[in-house]
Amino acid sequence: MVEALSYLSRFGVKVFRRNTVSNKFPFIASSVLALVVICALFGPWIAPYQATAISLADAMTPPAWLEGGSTAHLLGTDNLGRDILSRIIAGARVSTVIAFYAIVLSGLIGTGLGMAAGYFGGVVDAVISRIIDTQMAVPSIPLAMLFAAVLPPGEAMVIFIIVLSYWTWYARIVRGEVLSLRERDFIALAKVAGVGTPTIFVRHLAPNLLNTLLVLATLQFGSVIVFEAGLSFLGLGIQPPQVSWGGMLSDGRNFIEVAWWLITMPGLAIMAACLASNLLGDWLRDTFDPLRRQVL
Repeated sequence: MVEALSYLSRFGVKVFRRNTVSNKFPFIASSVLALVVICALFGPWIAPYQATAISLADAMTPPAWLEGGSTAHLLGTDNLGRDILSRIIAGARVSTVIAFYAIVLSGLIGTGLGMAAGYFGGVVDAVISRIIDTQMAVPSIPLAMLFAAVLPPGEAMVIFIIVLSYWTWYARIVRGEVLSLRERDFIALAKVAGVGTPTIFVRHLAPNLLNTLLVLATLQFGSVIVFEAGLSFLGLGIQPPQVSWGGMLSDGRNFIEVAWWLITMPGLAIMAACLASNLLGDWLRDTFDPLRRQVL
């Protein structure tokens, strides 16, 4: 009996610690995302140089902590003498703007269609579900190549492709949530009271979906940044002279043997933003889920 109680006690302590640690606010991840947003908002005033300023005399300067480096260019320069730090700051603005518009538009479209499919059911659900399945079966990169051939490249085209690829995730998740919510008593009471469908959507369904949408949007922030960087790396996204992290990777790959910092620095920026969004999204999911907050 004593051994059993001792085992349960140790088990309880482990569970408590696990839940406590998992519920700690991710300050590092939030700080990284805050830094990305600050660079996006105040980049022109923060960057030490213009992102497109060319200085051939400073070409291929290594980072400041390496031999031959200079404190004037903390992260070094590229083959045209452009400051890497300034270009990363400028690329943060492009990535953040694209991620913001893409996530908002994807969320609006996917949430609207998902709510309609889950609430009405029947033919509406069948049609929307088949559209979702068809869209998710189409690979994103070939789809981007198709639209890149007929649409002018730039931020608008990248946002369009991302929205076309990402709205389905919102639609599927929201549909599943609404299928459960529509059976709740408060929805039945609203119908009995004569409340219209638009009002039910706005006042009763949408507030119960906010937590899920916030978690999904946070998780997709990093995913959208990686997707945009991939398009720009392939030459399908942001075009020079506009700066993007994916474009920096593409420009630096030809000099990887002599100037490793050209791809390492933007690669670390992409990795940090993606990892930070995933960690913050995981914390939000654990915080909003009552089952995960329970301490056994």
